[in-house]
Amino acid sequence: MQRTAVNPWNWSLKLGYNQAELVVNPSRYLICAGQTAVDGEGNPRHAGDMRGQIGLALDNMEAVLSGADMSLTNVIRLCVFTTDMDEALKNFDLFAERFGSVQCAPPMTLLGVTRLAMPELLFEIEATAAA
Repeated sequence: MQRTAVNPWNWSLKLGYNQAELVVNPSRYLICAGQTAVDGEGNPRHAGDMRGQIGLALDNMEAVLSGADMSLTNVIRLCVFTTDMDEALKNFDLFAERFGSVQCAPPMTLLGVTRLAMPELLFEIEATAAA
């Protein structure tokens, strides 16, 4: 698989994502359901703690990727949902740490929502990956 960043402007690079990516010749796609801050039994964790929830949601996303023999380097698109945009953006350095360390900047959308599936949840990540 070959990936080529498409950035007619470079402002998004400072925020850790490409405007688009051209993906050529992938042989496998993985469409991940929204990953949140839940434990292995589906119980919400880190109530009221955005940073903790982002970290656990990323951990859960990495576990799903690993289950398909993929990693963060395979992520080609992210859609992120939050109930508190300001608090989420304060903690977005967690994305930079994880994705920056593997030099991956997938196109991303960040959306503010009124609530997620469980009232305790503040943050959810959907990912598409390819190999």
